[in-house]
Amino acid sequence: MFPLFNKFKRIDWSLVLILLAFMVISTFLIYSATISSKYADMGFHKKNLVFYAVGFVALFGVALFNFRWLLKSSIYLYAIGLILLAGLYTPLGKVYFGARGWYTIPGLNMDFQPAELVKLILIITIAAYIGRREGEKLELLRDVIPIGVIVAVPFAMVVLMPDLGNAIIFIVILLGMYWIGNIKFLHVLIGTTLVAGSIGLFVFLFSSYHDEVSKVMEAMGGGHWVQRFDSFLSPETSSRDTNFQGENSKIAIGSGNLTGNGYLKGTSVHSNFIPVAYSDAIFVVVGEEFGFRGAVILLVLYFIMIYRMIIISMETEDLRGSYIIVGIVSLYVFQIFENVGMLIGLMPITGITLPFVSYGGTSLLINMVAIGLVMSIRVHQEKPDELE
Repeated sequence: MFPLFNKFKRIDWSLVLILLAFMVISTFLIYSATISSKYADMGFHKKNLVFYAVGFVALFGVALFNFRWLLKSSIYLYAIGLILLAGLYTPLGKVYFGARGWYTIPGLNMDFQPAELVKLILIITIAAYIGRREGEKLELLRDVIPIGVIVAVPFAMVVLMPDLGNAIIFIVILLGMYWIGNIKFLHVLIGTTLVAGSIGLFVFLFSSYHDEVSKVMEAMGGGHWVQRFDSFLSPETSSRDTNFQGENSKIAIGSGNLTGNGYLKGTSVHSNFIPVAYSDAIFVVVGEEFGFRGAVILLVLYFIMIYRMIIISMETEDLRGSYIIVGIVSLYVFQIFENVGMLIGLMPITGITLPFVSYGGTSLLINMVAIGLVMSIRVHQEKPDELE
């Protein structure tokens, strides 16, 4: 009993309070986003509370579980992740929004998106691999390339679904883990050059051979991505339908001004001008109904959450714990920046959700497990040979 009590004392309760705040904010926003839509009778806001309740149980369960067992089992977790992704290419895989990325869980009337779980598995797997270096510089052939292959396999599987949003997050996790793993500057320079060159080449080919590239992407099932690239790279020549979500989102957020139009009084949201306002575009509800002030409060909560995780990373004596936390921080920072950025015109439109706020059972549960993993690192922060 006493060891368990001591573990509870080490839990970062400030993070728990922030998650409770997100639960309240998310539930009210989802209710506002769906009350005037075709989803009004589906009770998404009530389901969100259920997801959060399950998520908190998972969080505390993971927090009390020594994270080092996950590191020891990383190869098996990685294999499970690949099997789950491969299974999506069978009749068991369900297609939503043009991507084959979900399983339907029998009896629970809910869907499971394995790409969300694979994000966390990749962080654990890379942390276990890098941890063997014990802080030394990463070697190109022994470390950098094998880690890249570890990410490349699930990346390719997710791209072909096609789910470019989650695939990009895999790359962001890779970059964050390279950085915390002490990669050499020369390798950073080479990688940056290759990435910048690849992006530049894609933009050139997409612009110069637009029709040909579009046909290839459409043949691969990525026709909707052509529209999203068009709306970002050349919005002035894109069709009204292509720019619909981006333009309406900017108008709605701008109309909120400083203090917003008031809760349940968002004109664009309640006129159904914003697609999937309860999920990918939930930040529009914040901007339109609570204005710049509400958006700042939400972003400050994210800042505090990330700040606390970084502090925990600095306090732990096991480098592998620090690696895991930096991977999770990289994940959240990119998702927040991409989700908000795409709705105000800074980033291309993707299917990336806003962590802890957007509606989504799988993403919320995995995010809660991720925070539970951070808690576990804090609870078990001593070096392995100091554990009882």
